[in-house]
Order: sequence, then structure tokens, then C-alpha cells
Amino acid sequence: MKSYKLVIFDWDGTVMDSVTKIVNCMHQSAILCGLVAPSDEATANIIGLSLEQAVATLFPNDADLYADLIAGYKHQYKYVDVTPTPLFEGVEQTLAALKNSGVLLAVATGKSRAGLERLLDETKLRNYFVATRTSDDALSKPAPDMLLQLLDELNMSALDALMVGDTKIDMAMAKAANIDRLGVTMGVHNAQQLQEFAPIATVDSYQQLGALLLDR
Repeated sequence: MKSYKLVIFDWDGTVMDSVTKIVNCMHQSAILCGLVAPSDEATANIIGLSLEQAVATLFPNDADLYADLIAGYKHQYKYVDVTPTPLFEGVEQTLAALKNSGVLLAVATGKSRAGLERLLDETKLRNYFVATRTSDDALSKPAPDMLLQLLDELNMSALDALMVGDTKIDMAMAKAANIDRLGVTMGVHNAQQLQEFAPIATVDSYQQLGALLLDR
């Protein structure tokens, strides 16, 4: 395995097991707006997009309700839905091992800035990451802007960076930025779906991810 100087993580479905909660909150927001909730699969497939792009994708004929859908989703996520969103097993140990080995760590997520900041504090993972980008800071995935901004901020070459994510959206963003990508299968998409974007590998756990990246 190539030695990377920077590893960039998606958040939902990659660091945090939050896919079910996201789907539930989007469904409930749709129902409260008088709309038919999209399927679980369709909703999961928008994870990684900004909320604005997500609702536009799921409800293309209901532009007049986008503000209500977004507000409803945020309210459900923060105050109503109680679906647990634990970190995936081995996340903190793997982040600590990578950081201790000298690798820089960053986040590129479709979450809002406020949402990510809250979760960095709640999970106590903030100190592992040297830089973060959210949908408030750059164009939504799969545009490469988040990654390009991180490379610029950290004075890093794309050749020295790796993107870790669970969706085809993450893989497409990394490919657009000419960054190597590694798929994790604990979130939205399976290994076969992620292979469409030629990742260097797909893994089923953080134990496997750590073994790949730290066994040099």
C-alpha cells in the first residue's frame, strides 16, 4: 500500500453510523410537508450531498417546499429523532494510530458547518483532524471543491492524499480531484457499487482500514 501524507474522511456512513437516522429524518420531514416519503434506497443515495441538493434530487417537482423540507429535516435530526448514531467500531483507535504515525487527517462532509462542529465535540474526535470542509464551505459533492480546498490549505499534493468514503458520491468527488479513494462498506454502498470509481481498495471495517494504511 502506498504511503499517504493526508487521509480525508467522509462523515455520515464512514465515521458515524448515521444512515438510518438521516433516512428517518428525511422521511418524516417529507410527511410533515404533505409529501410521499421517498424509498429508503433513494434517500440513502443522497447522503453526502448538501441538504439543498439532496431535497432537490428527492423532490424535483416541489421547489416551493424546499425551505420547509430542509428546516423540517434539521429539526427532526437535532430535536426529535432518537435513532442512535454511534461511531463505527474502531474509529477512534484507527484515527489515533494514523495520527501517531504522522499522517494528517481531515474531513470532507455534506453536513452543515454547525452540524459537523456539534458532532466533533460530541464524539470528542475534534483533535484528530487538522482541517475540515462542509457543504457550507464549498460546492456540494460530487464537485471536487472540498478536496481541492483542503489540499490548498494543507499545502498537499493530490498524489499524497487519500479520500475515505462510503458512497459513490464520495468516490466521484475524489476522482474529480485526482485523489486516490478507498471505499468503506459499512454505510450506503456496497463494494461492487464503489468499484465503479476504481478505489484502491474497499474495506468492511476500521480494523481492515487501519491494517491497510499502517502496514507499510
